[in-house]
Amino acid sequence: MKTLKALVYLIILCPVYFSLAQSTEKTVAPKKWYEKISIRGYAQVRYNRLLETNEKLKCEQCDRSWGENGGFFIRRGRVIISGDVSERLYIYIQPDFASNVSGSFQHALQIRDAYFDLALDAKKEYRLRFGQSKVPYGFENMQSSQNRLSLDRADPTNSPVSNERDLGVFFYWAPAKIRERFAYLVSSGLKGSGDYGVFALGFYNGQNSNRTEANNEPHAVSRITYPFQLKNGQIIETSLQAYTGKYVIEKNTKNKATVSDFIDRRVGATVVVYPQPLGFQAEYNVGQGPEFNPETMTTEVRNLHGGYAQVMWRQKVNDNFVTPFIKYQYYNGGKKHEIDARSYLVKDLEIGAEWQLKNYFEFTATYTISNRTYEDANLPDNHQIGNLLRLQAQFNF
Repeated sequence: MKTLKALVYLIILCPVYFSLAQSTEKTVAPKKWYEKISIRGYAQVRYNRLLETNEKLKCEQCDRSWGENGGFFIRRGRVIISGDVSERLYIYIQPDFASNVSGSFQHALQIRDAYFDLALDAKKEYRLRFGQSKVPYGFENMQSSQNRLSLDRADPTNSPVSNERDLGVFFYWAPAKIRERFAYLVSSGLKGSGDYGVFALGFYNGQNSNRTEANNEPHAVSRITYPFQLKNGQIIETSLQAYTGKYVIEKNTKNKATVSDFIDRRVGATVVVYPQPLGFQAEYNVGQGPEFNPETMTTEVRNLHGGYAQVMWRQKVNDNFVTPFIKYQYYNGGKKHEIDARSYLVKDLEIGAEWQLKNYFEFTATYTISNRTYEDANLPDNHQIGNLLRLQAQFNF
């Protein structure tokens, strides 16, 4: 009799059990790849003409709204589509709606990033990155403009890779614990550079982002960086990086150079003391590259060197953060991506502060004291000195 009752209970409860099991399976069913995608972005609006003392002073690489005919300017308008679409594949696509095609044609849509990370192990400590992405050279280059204090990257360390990006394949390695630390340095507001591995090795076209290969010789780059954490919680990051290749320049008809393909190689070092609350950041690099010589009216391979140093203080005020900073940069060398590999001698001082309201709005003001010599075949004698107050409103969404 007991056996019969047990059998009846089993027959009655089995459908209920399977119904619950199916319901549970539906609850834990894996997400579709498109459900793992996140969309975010930011925009920056600037004005640079306040307290301006020299409208002839320009900065093509950093901000084309400097000087005469400059006005209100959308510096960046980014939308970022990213996510782990599978256990081993991460995608990151970032178009910019504020790219400048020319001095008068602004706000064009252009791809900034379009890369795909293939994890080689379950912990994702070993990764291969395919596509257009940032070239792992320098700290400030890796640091997102959304996080950076100064409005523009420094000439000496940004001149190796215009827009910081190129098309290629890169290998990254970092222990899972250090990858978490990289993520914390960004999410905590400490102005981290993001996760570009402890060790990086890559090969890329070398003609800068959104440009085709021009000489069938890819560039090679490598970087080693490590964020040390002291017992008191202070984090200090040090890095070494180098790259080598050949670059094809664009020449003016007045340029007497008989070749367009030039040696392009550098080595640099970085130290960052994260602002907890006092911070310090410095980078320096040396190398060889194309540079216009106004005396001979030709572009030549010449030595180059330069770097920057920055001191900052991060202070919490109520629920907001205010970060004043001072930054000085020096650069003596050419800029390969500008016409004739324009020759530069830069001595700039910035004094500024960033006010971060919650996580959706930031306001930055900097007073720039600039001393720049930049010469090419059209302007073989061009030395400009001036000061200006620069303002930026940033919106995060």
